[in-house]
Formats: sequence, C-alpha cells, structure tokens
Amino acid sequence: MDNQADVREFLMTRRANVSPEQAGLPSGPHRRVPGLRRSEVATLAGVSVEYYAKLERGAIAGASSSVLDALASALQLNDTERTHLFDLARAADGVPLSGRPRRRSSKATTSRPSLQWMLDSITDGVAMVRNQHQDLVATNRLGRAFYSPVFGEGDGGRTPNLARFQFLDPAARDFYPDWERFAGMCVAIMRAEAGRDPHDKDLQDLVGELSTRSEVFRQLWAAHDVRTHGSGTKRFHHPVVGELTLAYEELAITAEPGSVLLVYTAEPGSPSAERLRLLASWEFAARRTESTLA
Repeated sequence: MDNQADVREFLMTRRANVSPEQAGLPSGPHRRVPGLRRSEVATLAGVSVEYYAKLERGAIAGASSSVLDALASALQLNDTERTHLFDLARAADGVPLSGRPRRRSSKATTSRPSLQWMLDSITDGVAMVRNQHQDLVATNRLGRAFYSPVFGEGDGGRTPNLARFQFLDPAARDFYPDWERFAGMCVAIMRAEAGRDPHDKDLQDLVGELSTRSEVFRQLWAAHDVRTHGSGTKRFHHPVVGELTLAYEELAITAEPGSVLLVYTAEPGSPSAERLRLLASWEFAARRTESTLA
C-alpha cells in the first residue's frame, strides 16, 4: 500500500464529497470539479493553497495535529474518517499502528482455551472473533452453524474469511439480502485497518487478491471510504432457517490487538429469536449425528 497515494486519494475523495453549500460557500456557476476546490479547502482550514496542494499530493509527513484537525473540520470528516486521516499521517511519520501494541497472529488467538470457553458460554446468540484480516478465527457452536455458508462443506485447511466469502462466493448474495450494503461495510472496515497498519503484509495480500478477482471490490477500495463496525442491525437469509434480523455489538479484545468479538442477538419473542433457537436445535442434532457416526 502506497501511503502517499492513499493520502492523496483520501483527501481528494473527501473534498469531492463536500458541496459548497454544505461548507457555507456560494456555489456559483461554471464549477469544474465536484465538491470543493483546493483553494476553498485551504481557506476553510486556514492554510495556504500551496501547503494544502502539497498535502493533497500525499506529502503529509510532519503535518501538525492542529493542521490535521483543521483539515478534518474543513472536509467535515466524521470521527472514523478523522481517525483515518491521523493514521495516514502517523504512517507517513513512521509511527506504527496508532500506538497499538503489536498484534498477535491468528494462531495465537485461537490457541487460547479461555477465549473459546468464553465464546461457548454464549448460548442464545451468535458469537465470533474476527481479526483485522476479516478471518473468522473462532466461534461458539451457534456461530459455527450460523456461518455454515462461510465455512462451506469443509475447512480445507484455510481459515474462513468474511471478505473472500463476501466478494468471491456466489452464496454470499443469498446469505446477505443487503449484499451491496454489506460489501461497502466490509471494504470500509478493511480501509480503516489498512490506515492503521499500512505495512500489514497479510492485509496487503488479501487486498491484492480481491482487487484482482473482484471488480466490485476494486471499485469500493478506490472510493477510500472508512468506517468502524460498532453496533447496529443486519438482515440475513440462512439456508436452514430462512430470514433473520439480528442486532450486533462489536467489542475490542484487549488481549488480542486488532481482533474483535462480535455478538449477534435477536429481539426476544421475535420470529428471528425463534429461528435462532431452531438453528441451535439443528446444530445440536447435527453434532449428535456426527458423534454417532464417528
């Protein structure tokens, strides 16, 4: 990943997203660029046009926090976008990972029995651990049944990956009724991770693979949108139990920097809650059958 190119394209795309009206400026006729002009951003940020042009060329190394804050304000960045801008500046200055501790490998995450015990203690919801590469590194039993389309017919020795499933597996369009929304979320989360650690080779390799094999991924990656997951509601269509509407909460795992715990639950008494219970029963019966055959 090229830090200067990422800075340049991020600033250009954010500038294009802000209209003169949104910035409190007269629009006027004969505008040749979408959004704001460079000179307008420079004025709003309180810097010279020459200096802003230098920043937009990707030369952000050495930019002060006050300048970055002024840029974030002028470009009306949200909290996630502002953090991403600071991450890009830190990377340009050679300061890694936004101050995060060094990340452990996925193998280290899955090798801790206590983490799996914690997941298995969650019985009424889908619980899983996802790392910064979109690998599905651990699940509870209901999570394994829920994500059966992602796991496929067999593991094949490769860790299931949510991004590969999203963009390379046709089953994803059935599993995610709002596929386009999910695709945008997936790429925006990966963009934010890339800003935090542009030297993450595993993430670089994943981005390269998906860019080569998916035109949609390539277009979304070029948009430079960033986001965090946080909390919300998603719709799914599971091949066993059908439609599910689930609320999700994302929690950082402090012992595993870069990894998060995601828990999906259904509103009590809702059809989705009943279908989750049905899925749990299906998983239990399938496990008993496997045990009998073994």
